[in-house]
Amino acid sequence: MLPRIAFIACGCFSPPTPMHLRMFEIARDFFEMHATHKVVGGIISPTHDSYGKKGLAPSLDRCAMVKLAVQSSSWIRLSDWEVHQPQWMRTQSVLQYHQNYLNNFINSPGDEEQNGLLPGWLPQGLRDRKDPIRLKLLCGADLLESFAVPGLWANEDIEEIVANYGLVVISRCGSNPEKFIFESDILSKYQRNITLITNWVPNEVSSSLVRRLLGRGESVKYLLDDLVLNYVIRQGLYNVKSKYITDAVHPNHLNFNRTYMDNNKNTVKLDERTEQDMDESDSPLRQQARVFCCGETPRVQGRGNMTGDSYEESQAKKQKIAQVQQL
Repeated sequence: MLPRIAFIACGCFSPPTPMHLRMFEIARDFFEMHATHKVVGGIISPTHDSYGKKGLAPSLDRCAMVKLAVQSSSWIRLSDWEVHQPQWMRTQSVLQYHQNYLNNFINSPGDEEQNGLLPGWLPQGLRDRKDPIRLKLLCGADLLESFAVPGLWANEDIEEIVANYGLVVISRCGSNPEKFIFESDILSKYQRNITLITNWVPNEVSSSLVRRLLGRGESVKYLLDDLVLNYVIRQGLYNVKSKYITDAVHPNHLNFNRTYMDNNKNTVKLDERTEQDMDESDSPLRQQARVFCCGETPRVQGRGNMTGDSYEESQAKKQKIAQVQQL
């Protein structure tokens, strides 16, 4: 029986890129091919707003974008526990919370379960076995190298993360993380807890590159998930200069549920945990008028000055969206 592990990735995700998700897939493939561990789930935990990094979109927007980005995944889920804390949390604290919750859930029902509610990031089938789950920090080689930046990490935090949780590092072809580990006394001491995986399919698309292109009015089509890109344009994030006029009607994938909008809770009812809604409750769209790139606010409640053809086209589009929502 293989020991069970789960991955957690911490960071800004402003915006989330396909490579953020590819890291999860690359890591799971590695452990499955080597038959050393059973991967039970993947968690994305965006950082708190008070982190204050340049280009950091509001946490509600970042959570919404992550939620959209993972819609096609059956095992990677959003946790917004971190963004709802009173202040920025150290990575070690984020790992500790999720690790404890996973294993407490396996061994004893909590208050959330007694109330019929569970966090949406919780993987399925955890109680199929009673053995504990070890949470590992999934990251790129750049995070590993950031351990050497003076004043950025406390040595005790580095040691606790590597000793008690472990690292899964996705490195680029040609990089040399082994040398960096060798040059660090702490990492060398716990190198048995560090899994190095080479990504043989290079992808240099970063969140900062996407933000730069958006700010210049250049296309990022195929660099972001279409759902994420649509959200960025609609919300006007990153000083986006869009050449495209967006539709006044909300597409189905941007209709966020009322639970998150009203309560900002990350819970789902036990009897409603279908594969479709296993992630965190969706983040709300910010309540603001959606302005076209020409500066006009669309009319959606009446015919206004629409022509007959454009009005009928709008009505047909709304009916189609309503049909999709009923599926």
